[in-house]
Amino acid sequence: MITQSQVLDALKNVMDPELGKDLVTLNMIRDIRIEGDAVSFQLVLTTPACPLKKELTENSWNAVMAITGVKTVNIDVKSEVPASKKMPEKTAIPKVKNTIAVASGKGGVGKSTVAVNLALALAKTGAKVGLLDTDIYGPSIPLMMGKHEPIKANEEEKMLPLENYDVKMMSVGFMLDEETPLIWRGPMVMQIVKQFLLDVLWGELDYLVIDLPPGTGDAQLTLVQTIPLTGAVIVTTPQDVALIDARRAIKMFHEVKVPILGLVENMSYFVCPHCNEKTDIFSQGGGEKTSKRYDVPLLGKIPIDPAIREGGDSGKPIVIANPSSPQSQAFMNIAEQAASRISILALS
Repeated sequence: MITQSQVLDALKNVMDPELGKDLVTLNMIRDIRIEGDAVSFQLVLTTPACPLKKELTENSWNAVMAITGVKTVNIDVKSEVPASKKMPEKTAIPKVKNTIAVASGKGGVGKSTVAVNLALALAKTGAKVGLLDTDIYGPSIPLMMGKHEPIKANEEEKMLPLENYDVKMMSVGFMLDEETPLIWRGPMVMQIVKQFLLDVLWGELDYLVIDLPPGTGDAQLTLVQTIPLTGAVIVTTPQDVALIDARRAIKMFHEVKVPILGLVENMSYFVCPHCNEKTDIFSQGGGEKTSKRYDVPLLGKIPIDPAIREGGDSGKPIVIANPSSPQSQAFMNIAEQAASRISILALS
């Protein structure tokens, strides 16, 4: 007679290598059912983007199959994204579990491209995702996400986000036409960022990806002072001038006690479409050096590729336009690594 205790004891031997605890202790095993020689249960992962999904499922199956008398094991794999830890001195966005700031020390490194494709990659795993554009002077999310509609509000005057590709969005670009400049001083910028954070009806989100303007100015300061940020992703390119500014961004987030989820090296290399030769246009190794120097993970490298640029310009980003491409896979891997880091922070 197979018992639930036997199943739990077996699964206590299956460790999550990133969290450093067994699946039972982490409450990842649910709804155990035993019918004769057949055992079924739920394996509840901490994110649908879990890079260890296959490994944990196989190890769980093997552990239960090793129990005497068990002939069949059925595992229902699900996910529940944990919310980041609360900070009493800051106002959490209602129903938003985690907030990811995508930042860069300087402009021109492809930060918005990374933010957009990161959000879309997380959404493709099945997570509920939002994308907030706080680059007030240079909003690019409407163009890159292929959405140009005015913002609406409900009876309580809460702004309603637009949606495309299963991602909810908000940007000052939805309030303006494409050629109208925004001529605002710092206090106005800070006010609109606060409104986007607290006066938007985001609904239930696992991740809110926040595209920041380049540098370390008003928008960044307002963000870190207003809401509890789960973590930041820093975007850079390999050359020294970009890395110097990326290091400033890393130090800024360290000083305001926001965890760095990792570094993304964009425009890392170019692969010739004719001969497949790899060329390091902007030098090489800068991401690894910065990663080691500041003890932050290097989440991934994105190549220079016309398809990535074309996707952003056409409103159909590469993760949507060509999901099976190596470029899309690079963004999917970055999303998995970032989501994994968020789970570790939430459960540590």
